[in-house]
Amino acid sequence: MGRSSDRRHRGGSFVVGLAAGVFLVSGCGARTDAPLVFDLTHQIETFAPREGRPTAADLARPHDGSRPVPTFAEQAVYEILPEMEAGQGRFYGGRLVLYDHHGTHLDAPTHYRNDAASLEVEMPDGRDAGALRAEDLIGPVVFLDISPRVLGELNKNGGRPSPDLSVTNFSNVSRSVVTAEDVDRIADELGDGVWLVVNSGWSRFFAGSGLEQSDYINGWNYPGMSKRACDRLIEVEDKRDFRIGGIVMDNIGIDSGESSVDSRQPWHCHVRGLQRGWKFVENATSLGDLAYARPGSCTLVVGALKHRAGSGGAARVFALCEPQ
Repeated sequence: MGRSSDRRHRGGSFVVGLAAGVFLVSGCGARTDAPLVFDLTHQIETFAPREGRPTAADLARPHDGSRPVPTFAEQAVYEILPEMEAGQGRFYGGRLVLYDHHGTHLDAPTHYRNDAASLEVEMPDGRDAGALRAEDLIGPVVFLDISPRVLGELNKNGGRPSPDLSVTNFSNVSRSVVTAEDVDRIADELGDGVWLVVNSGWSRFFAGSGLEQSDYINGWNYPGMSKRACDRLIEVEDKRDFRIGGIVMDNIGIDSGESSVDSRQPWHCHVRGLQRGWKFVENATSLGDLAYARPGSCTLVVGALKHRAGSGGAARVFALCEPQ
């Protein structure tokens, strides 16, 4: 994927003073030393409400060509409300209804509530979305790109995923997921507040259908963090006494598909990581764009909703990076 002009900030004036460094962009044109601003967010597809069920989506009435997306709940509803007359025009507005883990979103630590058998830390984090601080949602990026391995697996089936492991294999023992060896390669770059951003290229399969029937879920056979990778990440944290900020990935739940539905202990990274204060950004997109930035220069900004008692929420996610 090439660098496109609409991904570079142009015009206006602002200052970025984060881990990526301090840059001043001013005037009307783009400067060659201007920061790259990458939008890692899927657009929220919306539908009019069903007759008599204002919180349920009518898939026959999409807004602006919206398509269903994989989600654990209803598709997003946008009810256009009557316009309000004001002066020489009218105000347009509506009511948005969506699951707080729909589309590109944040998982707050409270999203998984451990029982006694799975609790591993003396004081689990447990904060909801409204309790997260700004500094919890901003941090330096360590970029891990497994997309070449994922593409190699997909190419065995003409570029398409198959739920049959003998055709395309994204199980935890394959090389097509995040492995413990991947974590070892980047271990020296990790530290307090760092966000691990993992590009698998899987976001290409995001839109077009619901949950179980989608290529995105692929019979729960998709790339993600293997159990061994999550365990190794925690080993590195504990040995060096730090906590990462979180993990960003372009699948529905950070964990690999196999880990997500493992009958012995599903959602392994959620069970072990969220209690430690990790945050997750799921259903991200365009993560491969970070390959066009100078390595180690990117800062993640997670513009998540700040609502009381929220287990997470829709987020507009950006990476601010130095050009190569």
